[in-house]
Amino acid sequence: MSTTHHTLVILGGGPAGLTAGLYAARARMDHLLIEKGAEGGQVLLTDWIDNYPGFPEGLTGFDLAEKMTAQAKRFDLNSMFGNVLSMDLSAPVKTLELESGESISCDTLIISSGASPRALDVPGEKELTGKGVSYCATCDAPFYRNLHVAVVGGGNTAVQEAAHLTKFAHRVTLIHRRDQLRATKVVQEKAFANDKIDFIWDTTVTAIEGKDGVESLDLLNRDGTVSSLAVDGIFVLIGVIANNTMLPLRELNADQGGFIPTDCEMRTAVDGVFAAGDIRSKNVRQVINAAGEGATAVLSAEEYLHIIH
Repeated sequence: MSTTHHTLVILGGGPAGLTAGLYAARARMDHLLIEKGAEGGQVLLTDWIDNYPGFPEGLTGFDLAEKMTAQAKRFDLNSMFGNVLSMDLSAPVKTLELESGESISCDTLIISSGASPRALDVPGEKELTGKGVSYCATCDAPFYRNLHVAVVGGGNTAVQEAAHLTKFAHRVTLIHRRDQLRATKVVQEKAFANDKIDFIWDTTVTAIEGKDGVESLDLLNRDGTVSSLAVDGIFVLIGVIANNTMLPLRELNADQGGFIPTDCEMRTAVDGVFAAGDIRSKNVRQVINAAGEGATAVLSAEEYLHIIH
């Protein structure tokens, strides 16, 4: 197949990619957004969003993604569905190879391929995602006011989010598979001092029970003891997985988790290549900062193009 060339290619159609697409389309850049699934990315899995500016009543993740997509398409967003298998970033003109056999080249590339929450992979988890199973306490904590929730994990994110949940939930039970937390000591100390948080050690969740929402968790202790814990929700905070299988990680100086470092203008280690959204190496992964990074990446790409031309 022949190679199609664009001035800018945006890889990924989540909030970062859609915002980048909006900015590129409004600027009348020769652009192409490539998304392998549904436009909207992980936000499509979010049941309700209360903290995105401009929507005082809140809206579903699906609705927000739909509105972002419609806004970009109003300015003639050029997009396609396709699965990028690999790319060559070694030359000034970058080349992407798609599963279809098609090749696409570009002068600038914005990587917004996102990340996926690391799942427990237990019965009931998938079925109840968005119905009591959550992967983001910052996003969903307000829905659990005066309720009992569980947090699974032992790292900084899990422990900090457990503390955040106590602002809303009347009780937070942190479940960890080891006998001590991995979070830094100061984070641990704050959690241990919080009388709304209790701990279940050496234990894993083996199933999530409930019909229309989470009702209880099946637990297995390291000593073989089986038990059940009644909760109204569970936050699975055991890390995220970078969507990076198509990326040349060494060339992009990926961090230990496979995420891509950038400067504050979203520039990566490769000239003409930018990263935005959850694929970036960072601590905060929210729709709002993903959108801002997508906009910044396009403006930086425009500046780069002015310099090389």
